[in-house]
Amino acid sequence: MIDAIDKQILTILQKNARTSNAEIARQVGMAASAVLERIRKMEEQGTILGYETRINPRDLDLNLLAFMFVRTDEGVGTVQTAEILATIPEVQEVHHITGQDCYLVKLRVANTEILGNLLREKIGQIKTVRSTSTTIVLGSSKETLKLVIEPI
Repeated sequence: MIDAIDKQILTILQKNARTSNAEIARQVGMAASAVLERIRKMEEQGTILGYETRINPRDLDLNLLAFMFVRTDEGVGTVQTAEILATIPEVQEVHHITGQDCYLVKLRVANTEILGNLLREKIGQIKTVRSTSTTIVLGSSKETLKLVIEPI
C-alpha cells in the first residue's frame, strides 16, 4: 500500500528521477537509507516501472508525430496484433480501445515518406490488420508521462 511518504517520494522522482536519495530524504524528513528501502520496495512491487531519459525528437529528426486507429479481424479478447505492433520501433504506444477501431497507436517518424513506408511495409503486412486511419499532429501543447499524485 502506498502511503503519504511514498507519494511524496514519487512526486519528487517524477519531477527529477536523478534526485539523490539524500535530497529526497531531506525533503521528506527521513533517513536516506529508509528512503532507499522505500524506493526499492516500490520498484519490486511494480509501482515504479523504470527510469527513462526523455530525448527531444527533433534532435533525432523525428519531426512527425502521428496517431493511427487500427481495425483488425481478431477475435474478441485477442491481442496478437497489439503484440506485433508493439515490436515496431517507430511505435511508441499501443492502446486497445473501444468503438469501431481496435487499437490506437502513437508513432514518431522523420517525415510522411517514412510514415507511408511504415504503413505499407510493416503495419500493412500484419495479416490481422483490416484497415487503418492516420492523423498527423501539427503541434503539441502538452506531452507528458507524469501522473497526478493526490496526497492522502
